[in-house]
Amino acid sequence: MLAVEKRSYDWFEHRRRTRGLELAHEQITKAFDTVTWLHKATKSYSEKNINDTKKYIENLYLAEEEVDKLRTDTFLELSKGAALVSDYREDLLHVVKRLDTLADHTKDAARCLEMLVEAEIPSELCQKTVYMTGKLVDTAQMLRSSIEKISSNPSEAVKEAKQVGEIEQDIDIEYLRIKSLFVKYGASINCGAMIIFDDLIEFIEQAADMCADTADYILVLSSRE
Repeated sequence: MLAVEKRSYDWFEHRRRTRGLELAHEQITKAFDTVTWLHKATKSYSEKNINDTKKYIENLYLAEEEVDKLRTDTFLELSKGAALVSDYREDLLHVVKRLDTLADHTKDAARCLEMLVEAEIPSELCQKTVYMTGKLVDTAQMLRSSIEKISSNPSEAVKEAKQVGEIEQDIDIEYLRIKSLFVKYGASINCGAMIIFDDLIEFIEQAADMCADTADYILVLSSRE
């Protein structure tokens, strides 16, 4: 009888773990959508295509709402799993929270871009911002691939999680390069626009940091498979 109960317990625990990972995967997919829309929006903005910029920003807002819903669904799913190993559940919850924060940062960046649609920002700054968001797409893509492989290929998940951090460092470097250009362009940019643009690149950099932070938890989860 005890053996049967143990098997049932293991099945229940595995089901909760698997379903939790499935929801986390759906969440990173939607979070990745917000990053992709942000990149499209910054690219359109740099090309002075304001209508497309606004359209992509609206798409980003919709994707971010779905990330919020998935976060709630994942929390509810994991709360049912009282039998689920506590450490595993806590680490997975940390991943879910960070994916939600990632989407929040991209939404905040989009809000800044929305406020800048009528502003004149130098082409060099715009192009470097597009480079940052392109690298952010690479970072989120690598993170998504890593999450997909936590159970199926833990060693590859670890490898890709480490690569997330490497790409994030490239974004940090570009972020500092853009900041250094503020001296060059400060006199030619409206003061209010400069403050908002500074917030824009700050949120992009924070989104990249959140990808790297999430990847740290992927390393832990993969080691438990």
